[in-house]
Amino acid sequence: MADTSFLNWPFFDDSHRELAAGLNDWAGRELGEIDHANTDQACRDLVTSLGKAGWLTHSAVDPQRSGQLDVRTLSLIRETLARHDGLADFAFAMQGLGTGAISLFGSDAQKAEWLPLTRSGQAISAFALTEPQSGSDVANSTMTATRDGNYYVLNGEKTWISNGGIADVYTLFARTGEAAGAKGLSAFIVPADLPGFEVVERLNTIAPHPLATLRFSDCRIPASALIDASGAGFRIAMSVLDVFRSTVAAAALGFARRALDESVSRVTTRHVQGAPLSELQLVQGHIADMAVDVDASALLIYRAAWTKDSGAPRITREAAMAKLFATDHAQKVIDSAVQLHGGDGVKSGETVEKLYREIRALRIYEGASDVQKIIIARQTLGALGKV
Repeated sequence: MADTSFLNWPFFDDSHRELAAGLNDWAGRELGEIDHANTDQACRDLVTSLGKAGWLTHSAVDPQRSGQLDVRTLSLIRETLARHDGLADFAFAMQGLGTGAISLFGSDAQKAEWLPLTRSGQAISAFALTEPQSGSDVANSTMTATRDGNYYVLNGEKTWISNGGIADVYTLFARTGEAAGAKGLSAFIVPADLPGFEVVERLNTIAPHPLATLRFSDCRIPASALIDASGAGFRIAMSVLDVFRSTVAAAALGFARRALDESVSRVTTRHVQGAPLSELQLVQGHIADMAVDVDASALLIYRAAWTKDSGAPRITREAAMAKLFATDHAQKVIDSAVQLHGGDGVKSGETVEKLYREIRALRIYEGASDVQKIIIARQTLGALGKV
C-alpha cells in the first residue's frame, strides 16, 4: 500500500484527507472492472464511472458557488487515480482541462449549458490548443476565427488533442486578429457535431490514449461561443495551464509511488542466494533514491497547489518547478523499478512496464521539461530584476 503519511503535512485540510481515502477505496474496488482492450470505449466508461461516483464534480467550479478550482483536490485525485490506473487519471484530467476555460472564464449561460454535463460524465471534453507548427509556442498559432455577423468561421488544424475523436465539446483557441502574436487569440466552445469539423487522423502513442488531429473548414459557430472576450485567449490558456500544470506533476507522482510500491514488494519477496534482494546494499541504494525523489516531488507539488489555493493569482514558477522535477524524477524512479524487476520489468503487460510507457509523455505535454526550465529561469531572473 502506498505511503499516505504526506497527508499529515500542513498543506492539507481534513476534507482533503477524507477525499484521498475515499477515492483510494473506490479506485481499488471499481477500476479493475474497466476493460482496456478498446481505448476509446475504456475512456468513455471511465468518464461515466467517475461521473456517477461524483468524482468529476471536482473537475470544475460549481456554477452555484463562487470560487476557484481547488488545486490540492485536483492533485490528490490525479495522484491517486494514476497510482491505480493511468487511463483513469487521463479521463479525469481531460474533463478538468477541457472545461477549465469555461469553469474559470465562461459566462453563466456557458457554465449552465456544459458544466452539468461534464461534471456528471454525460459529456466528454477536450482542450484544443496545439497546432502542427506550434506546440509550446502558442503565440504562433495560425488557426483563424473570422467574425461574420453573429457567427465566427473557423479554419485551420489542431493536433495532439487529447480526447480528440471522442469528445463532445472542445475548448478551442484560434486567431481573431486583435493584435499580432499572443494578443490576437481567442477561446471558443465548439461542439463536436458541427458541419465543417472533422477528425483527420487518430494518433497512436506508446501508452494508448485517445489523441487526434482535427480540421476545421469554414466551420461556423455562434458568437455566443466566445469565452470571456475577444483577444483574451492567450491569457485564458495560460491561466488554465497554470492551474493544471501542478496536477500533471501529481499524476507523475502517482506513477512513481506505484513504481516504488511494486519495487519494495519485489525486493522483499525475491530471493538471491538464499536472501531477499532487499539485503543487498546496491538494491537499498536504489530504494533510497526512489523514496527521496517521491517525497521531494510531493513537496514541490503540494507547495504549488497550496500556494494557489491560498489565493496566489498565478503560480507560474511553483507549478513549473513541480512539473519539471516530478515528471523527470518519476521517469528515474520507474526506470529503477524496471531494473529491480529484471527480465520481468520489460515483460509486456507487467505493472512497471506499463508505468514505463505511461510516464514518458508527461515530460512533454502541457509544457516539455526544457520549456519548464526556460519558465523557471525567466521567473527567477525577473524576480531579481535581471530580465
